[in-house]
Amino acid sequence: MGLPPIDIRSMSVADIPAVLQVERASFSAPWKRQAFYNELVHNQFAHYVVVEREKRIIGYSGMWLILDEAHITNIAILPELRGQGIGNYLLDFLMEMACEAGASKMTLEVRVSNDHAQRLYRKKGFAATGVRPGYYTDNQEDALIMWAELGGGSDEQNNEISGAGY
Repeated sequence: MGLPPIDIRSMSVADIPAVLQVERASFSAPWKRQAFYNELVHNQFAHYVVVEREKRIIGYSGMWLILDEAHITNIAILPELRGQGIGNYLLDFLMEMACEAGASKMTLEVRVSNDHAQRLYRKKGFAATGVRPGYYTDNQEDALIMWAELGGGSDEQNNEISGAGY
């Protein structure tokens, strides 16, 4: 109600400067420009998308698709736009994209302190399966490993995404 629609599309090298703004605003140990460049240009398993609202990049995500598994490498929405359901839509989009590519399961790591993200992931069917000790380099925080079985997302939610091509 009243919120402009969002668009999700494939990330290009030209998007990296705007993606870096989201990255720096979102993470205490942000990826560098070269990391995104390498993912886009050199990693055959990588699939990255950006979220736009009114032609402005407000979020992004990446995942690796290897055989029947999808691994979310990162997902971020500008802090001032969180709580509007954008991350929820983006995760739905990634899960559907992975299904269409033949993945039957999806995994990710999340900070053990990030309760907000963990709640979203659990809502989408992810379950904690283990811990990676000292995973995050900025403060040596542990990562919770989460997995979900894929299959049939919510068409009602996916239909609300405007221009969700990739």
